[in-house]
Amino acid sequence: MGLLAIIAALLLDKRLADPDGFLGPSWLRLPLLLTGALLADLLPRALWISRGHPKLWRGIARERLRSHWGRERLILVILGIVCFYVTYVSYRNLKSFLPFVNDKKYDLELWLMDRALMFGHDPGNVMHELLGTGISAHVLSYIYLWFLPLVPLAVTAWLVWSHNLSYGYWFVTSQVLAWTLGTASYYMLPTVGPGFFAAWIYRDVVDAGTPTSGLMDSLKYSRERVQLQGVETAVQSTAGFASLHVAITLLVALMIQYTLNSRVLHWAGWANFALTIVATIYFGWHYIADDVAGILIALLSFYVGGLASGQKFERHGLASHPTTTTSAVPADVAD
Repeated sequence: MGLLAIIAALLLDKRLADPDGFLGPSWLRLPLLLTGALLADLLPRALWISRGHPKLWRGIARERLRSHWGRERLILVILGIVCFYVTYVSYRNLKSFLPFVNDKKYDLELWLMDRALMFGHDPGNVMHELLGTGISAHVLSYIYLWFLPLVPLAVTAWLVWSHNLSYGYWFVTSQVLAWTLGTASYYMLPTVGPGFFAAWIYRDVVDAGTPTSGLMDSLKYSRERVQLQGVETAVQSTAGFASLHVAITLLVALMIQYTLNSRVLHWAGWANFALTIVATIYFGWHYIADDVAGILIALLSFYVGGLASGQKFERHGLASHPTTTTSAVPADVAD
């Protein structure tokens, strides 16, 4: 993905932009992310076990470093964060380059397909009539925007706290595959989404003044800056075919189901996935076909990532058996 982004930038005579410039420039951001992952594990643990006594912190942190942060864990965290970061930045840039590579749009075809699937009705209107455009708009807005912190939090969680190291590799491998396949889908079947193509349908939820409404406005503005004004330091993020919101939330739900034993977390993961699907249709971010494509991308990425990390899938039931728990790749606790 990194090489592809560089080649595309050279061929298009574009600059690679550093999107979402939080935590400063790239050379500073990666060390901060790696340090943050380490501190997120050590500090809360030291505070909890010591019951707030500073004199005990050093010993607790040292023991955690010895027992949990071995060579394999450090390699996993460093490679995982770097590979995910490179993939994500490349995804954002390749997505931004799309209008300059393929200016065709297939919104009309997918919109007509949606109406055919809903027996002549528009999915957005159906959602608005069923759920209303008041409180529901605000609830679904926060569900949709929860995706933004969910991605880095989930990656960090499986890298840092997986008892079995193969689960961390499984999740990161599946993540980079999903973002890569999502990028490919944009170029195969580019769209701008029903919220832009048929904006009149979603006027009520846009006028509701939710954070999602603000996000849609910012995407429209950034697309104009990049495509019409030629701003080199910005990226535009309006692109479809496949819904990566759906793909990544399904991927998280599957990882929770297969690697964690908490029923509460199982239900939370699947509920978040289901509500995200509703939100994509409700606000006009995606067509029905986009969500189906996102589901297929998640399933493929999850399975291939599992095979690559040494998982053996059971024929029946939502379970897997890790085959990489050996002396070479240890687990903190036997699963």
